[in-house]
Formats: sequence, structure tokens, C-alpha cells
Amino acid sequence: MVRVNTDLVVLNVTVTNKAGEYVPGLKRTDFTVFEDGKQVAPEMISSFSVHESPFASVVLLDTSGSMESRLTLARSAAIRFLDRLREEDVAAVYRFDSKVAQVQEFSTGRDLAPMVYGVKAYGLTTLNDAIVEAAKALADRPEKRKAIIVLSDGIDNHSKASSDKAVESALAVGATIYAVDMSATEGSVSRNQQSAGILKSFAEKSGGRFVATPGGPALRDAFANIADELGHQYTLAYRPLNQTRDGKWHKLDVKISREDL
Repeated sequence: MVRVNTDLVVLNVTVTNKAGEYVPGLKRTDFTVFEDGKQVAPEMISSFSVHESPFASVVLLDTSGSMESRLTLARSAAIRFLDRLREEDVAAVYRFDSKVAQVQEFSTGRDLAPMVYGVKAYGLTTLNDAIVEAAKALADRPEKRKAIIVLSDGIDNHSKASSDKAVESALAVGATIYAVDMSATEGSVSRNQQSAGILKSFAEKSGGRFVATPGGPALRDAFANIADELGHQYTLAYRPLNQTRDGKWHKLDVKISREDL
């Protein structure tokens, strides 16, 4: 048995101008990375690639009982996401309620599998377990860029895994979590705030994006925008300055040489 240990940190970076448009054509020298406020020397950045590289994603569809009135809308948003992927990108779809189940294998297909339309909302919510399962599936993928897309009302009440374990699983395979809060479409204010807090934490800790949407066209557009963002990223990888294995979070900043970006 050969054991290989790597401390490589992979950063997927989205660059936009003042109008919110994606910016192509940047070079490695345009980026500066800071770890806990200290600049990472250019020679420490071991790789740099532009957004042409394909990505693999897992769409997690919450089908628990609390999603009953929003499941049709959630399916519509998932279709919008798949429809905006590029030819070389692959996606799988999982559902989660009291258990986690794959409903669509990784493929370049742009339609939801027929069985997804027969799914009924019921049971409890295993959001954390779903993220762990998505990370396991992405671990076997050859693509360097990986993403987990969560469509949920965010209240986990049945997982074996903790939220920290879920985040750690995603980070271990280099996956970014994009979370869309379905609780914003209806429900109590307190529940919505709790849901938003959970989903926002997943997105922020993994370097992804949290989307709060009232539903309808705004929700479908949010999913299309996520697909567009994943198709317009730069990827940098470097070896960390801090070699202490203390399990603590470290603050990372990426700065661009041009002030208008």
C-alpha cells in the first residue's frame, strides 16, 4: 500500500467587473493569495487554470415532508441548472428525505430522469448526510472542479452526520457548496432565518454562494446563474504556509491586480 499525503489548497475564483460580467483572459500574475493575512509567494502557487476545465456537480433535491408545496418549483429550478451546463460538464442528482438516494447518475444529459417526477415529498430531512454522500460521489470523479448544489428549506432533523462533518466532507474533495434557500418561499420568519443560517454557513465555509429567493422565475434564474458562474472560474492551487495540523479554519483572501475587478 502506498500512502500519499497532500496539503494542496484548491481555490476556485470567480472574477467580475463592475457590471457583474465575467472577466476572461487573466493571468496567474493578476492574482495574489493571502492566508491569515500573509501573502503566499508566487512560487508557492503550484497550478493555475482558466475556466475551460470541466466540472462535476451533484444536485441535492430536498424531498422531505416540509417541501411538499415547493417540490414542483424545486424540480423546475434543477432543470434550469442542468440546461445551462456546458457540453463537457457532468451532473448527478440525489434526493434526500429520511434517507439519501441517487436518482440520476453523472451524465452530460440535460433532462431530469423520469423517476424524479414521480417523487413525493414525505419524511424527515437528512441534509447533512446528503452532503456527505455527494462528497463521496465526487471523490471518484476525475474533474478538478467540483460543486454541490443544495435545494432545501435547510432544517436538518434526521442526519447521522453533523453539519461540521458535512462541510469537512465537501472540503476534503475540493467541492464548493452552492445553497438555495427554499424556505424563503413561505413559512414562519423564525424558521426561515434558521434555514437561511444553516445554508449560508455551508456556502460560506466552502467558498460557495448562498441564494435567498422568493421562488418563481427568481429561483430558476438563481440556478441558471450558478451554472454560469461554474463555467467562468479560475482555479489556483498552492501549498499552505501554516503547516500546523490543528484542525482550525484559516482565512483566505484572493486579490486581483486590477482595481476595476
